[in-house]
Parts: sequence; structure tokens; C-alpha cells
Amino acid sequence: MGRARKATIEEASAADDALLALLAAGLRLQSTDQLWRVSGNTLAHRTLLRDAGGNWNRLDQCWEFTGEDPTPKIKAALDATPVTAGHNSGSGLAEPAPHYHGHRARLRDRVLKAGIESLPDYELLELILFYAIERIDTKPLAKRLLERFGTLGDIFAAEPAQLREFEIDQRTLVLFKAMRESGRRLAERKVKDMPIMTNWQQLLDYCHAALAHEKTEQFRIFFLDRKNVLIADEVQQRGTIDHTPVYPREVVKRALALNAAALILVHNHPTQPI
Repeated sequence: MGRARKATIEEASAADDALLALLAAGLRLQSTDQLWRVSGNTLAHRTLLRDAGGNWNRLDQCWEFTGEDPTPKIKAALDATPVTAGHNSGSGLAEPAPHYHGHRARLRDRVLKAGIESLPDYELLELILFYAIERIDTKPLAKRLLERFGTLGDIFAAEPAQLREFEIDQRTLVLFKAMRESGRRLAERKVKDMPIMTNWQQLLDYCHAALAHEKTEQFRIFFLDRKNVLIADEVQQRGTIDHTPVYPREVVKRALALNAAALILVHNHPTQPI
């Protein structure tokens, strides 16, 4: 009985030592049913973690292990090949730099020195992806997305299920939504608080920015005051790919609530170019 208790204590102490070794190396361990995830400062230890049987999960930005607890194996590897602590510190093993090493800095320098206007679509998208996806060369992904969807607007408006095919994670998906909404708001500034009839082309440009990449039909209303200045732009109804209902009573009710003197009704057809 005493020997069994002593063995249990020694095992627990060894497990604690292994966890402390991971923490000292900047690594965090989480476990679920037979799945172990290591996150944190993994870049400095990527070779070690791969050799220990881990698989990189790019969507969740962690190394995954199945089966038995990988902690003892990782600790043994850390003891055998110590590395300098710290984020992006580089490993103790001499590895050749990837072909894209320093590319992000070079592209950012180009933008700062020469402006962003000259960038082709794939480089602009690549630059945007820098701020959502770490540690990988984003140029191939940018080119694949443009090849699949055609334009930046179509990429930003793509459904999550479509983007999942390209392993786009939630962080990048949110960034795409933010980029699309930013474009719509910038276009809205050109028509808001200005007489619509004197800025008809700008209104059409705004409609294009707001509706061109919608996957379902919308019935949109621009509410104007007595001077034809835009008061509000609202989506009255959303429908399916080829149908959207309109209720005149709701339109009039909303116009009265906003004290609108005139209306412009806008309707898109997703199956046709706007």
C-alpha cells in the first residue's frame, strides 16, 4: 500500500514538472476527450511539436495531439533541445528561413513609400490577410480566393460555408465583414446629407456598393426630406434568391415616422449584375 501511494505521488510530481516545463517554454496545454491542444509560443517549438506527433490546426492556431497525454514527450524534447523563451523567438535548431521570410515587411514598406493604389487585387487582399492570419504566406490564399470569387467585393460578401472551403477562420471572416461594411459606409458618406438629385451617379455607386454582392433579394428605401436630402437608408425586407415581399402600409408608416417628403425604392436581383 505504501509503495502504491509513493508511486502515485511520484507520478503526480512528474506530471506537474512536465506542465511547468511547458509553461516555462511559453506553451499552454488544454485537453478534451483524447484530444490534446498545445497553444501559446508554438512557433519557436514547431519542429519539436511536429516531431512529437502533433498536427497544426491553422483554424484554431494550435498543435493537436490524439491518444495519450503528450506532455511527458514534449518535456523530454524540451529538455533535449532547449530554446530561447519569448514570442517568435526562433528555435534552437538551425532551420532555413521560409521563402516568404520578410515579405510582409517588404510589402508594408512598399505601401508606405509608394502608396497602396498601385497594388493589384491579389496583393491588396494579401495585405489585408496579414492582419488576420499569422505566420504563413498569404499570397497563394489571396490568389485562390480571387480565382474562386472573382472580385474583392465578392470575397468579402461570400457565405461562411463557402469560405470554409479555404480554411478561413472566424477571425478572418469577421475582418471580411468589416471590410465590406467599411466600403458601404464610405459610399454612404457621398450621398448622405446632400441633395440626391444633384448626385445621382453617386447614389447609383452607393447602391452598387450596398447591393451588388448580396446573395438574396432586398427591398431598400431611401427616405428624403423636402430638399431631397437623404434622411435614412433602410432595408425594408429581405427575401430569397428570387423573391422579396413588400408591404406598402409598412413603407408609408416608416416614411411618416421619419417625416420623409419623398422616397426612392431600390430592389436588386442577385442572379443579374446590378
